[in-house]
Amino acid sequence: MALKRQHESMSMFSMASMTDVIFLLLIFFMVTSTFVSPSALEVNLPQSSQTTSLKPTSRIYIDSLQHMWYTTADSLKESEPQPLPADELDAFLTQVKTESDPAHQFVAVHADQAVPYGKIVEVLDAGSRVGLKVVLATKPTQASIDRQAAQEEAQQPAPVQGLPQ
Repeated sequence: MALKRQHESMSMFSMASMTDVIFLLLIFFMVTSTFVSPSALEVNLPQSSQTTSLKPTSRIYIDSLQHMWYTTADSLKESEPQPLPADELDAFLTQVKTESDPAHQFVAVHADQAVPYGKIVEVLDAGSRVGLKVVLATKPTQASIDRQAAQEEAQQPAPVQGLPQ
């Protein structure tokens, strides 16, 4: 008799708990997929042998389709890229000039290689009108990377012979 009851209880498997689990997974994936947003722009920078140690707090990105985006940074992290319509460029640069201290009153322009020179000049002219320094961002060439590594190595003190380290 006990064996028959055990067999009956196994044949009546409840699907309620599995349905709950599947429902929760569905909700989890639906919610987390809405939080995913593009945090990086694809900008193919031209190369340059010159580098600078300046760290701009505001950046303007111009992608290959000539769409402009901006980011601002505080001491902890950089903001997400926001669209920057061409007619709001002067207002954005004025805001950067008024809200930043004099040591950080410049903007870096990260323009894709495919962007026409005239579009970059528009941003440079807008910065000049506002009285803000505008620097062009480039990626370093391999020769400049090697030269910088050699300079850093030369600046390190040499170990003293005969002393344990």
